[in-house]
Amino acid sequence: MIPTDKADAADDTRQGRPRRGRVRTANRGIPLPLLLPALLGLAFLLVPLVALVVRAPWSDMPAQLTSPEVWQALQLSLLCATAATAASLVVGVPLAWVLARTDFPGRGLVRALVTLPLVLPPVVGGVALLLALGRNGVVGQWLDAWFGITLPFTTAGVVVAETFVAMPFLVISVEGTLRAADPRYEEAATTLGASRFTAFRRVTLPLIAPGIAAGAVLAWARALGEFGATITFAGNFPGRTQTMPLAVYLALQSDPEAAIALSLVLLAVSIAVLAGLRDRWITAS
Repeated sequence: MIPTDKADAADDTRQGRPRRGRVRTANRGIPLPLLLPALLGLAFLLVPLVALVVRAPWSDMPAQLTSPEVWQALQLSLLCATAATAASLVVGVPLAWVLARTDFPGRGLVRALVTLPLVLPPVVGGVALLLALGRNGVVGQWLDAWFGITLPFTTAGVVVAETFVAMPFLVISVEGTLRAADPRYEEAATTLGASRFTAFRRVTLPLIAPGIAAGAVLAWARALGEFGATITFAGNFPGRTQTMPLAVYLALQSDPEAAIALSLVLLAVSIAVLAGLRDRWITAS
């Protein structure tokens, strides 16, 4: 009996259709001029991570991770990253829908501005936030005068800085999922009497839930590892604005073992994020 996949491929060939399934390239050996640079690039990426694991103070790891300073940084990082992800979801999902489902003048420019924090140096982002939301900033002066709200050098400022750098990851992921989803389901719902918002809530959201989840995980991981915008806009105050990346930078000068322990925590989070998104990447490819 011919295996199912081979029978399907033969049937496709007889009927003139392209063969289904993943095309596998023949392994004819790797040219030496390509193999050596590839191995060098792999070593360049892996050796620092291996060195971090090898030099880790495993025997003192429990004491390092339970010290008050490290525990404060861990708690603050998890809290702020989660809050930044929630804020990104509230405003990022509607923004992604507007970019994917509507057509308006300057949409390309708006998309470029939304993705700008991806390539903007984080320190520049922190300076921009200070000029916009600082006590004498374009918007911050009115927040201070009217509501008594001051964001720089506060825990809320950490959340704002992390949201600024993390939200584009969510928007890109959700917009890509929306573009891949069939808009006819929404159109069918509206022809049956549903409003655009009801169609979005009852039809579109369930369809794009995997994309939202993937974008939220990426945004959370990016917020957890943010350094430049946070230290520029919120400062480095233990227990209030000192997140894990800032604690790593500070501990590296006085307590290298604590810096390594915190670095390993961030490394473990990154690996967990990659493992969680692996199935989605395989499906997309």
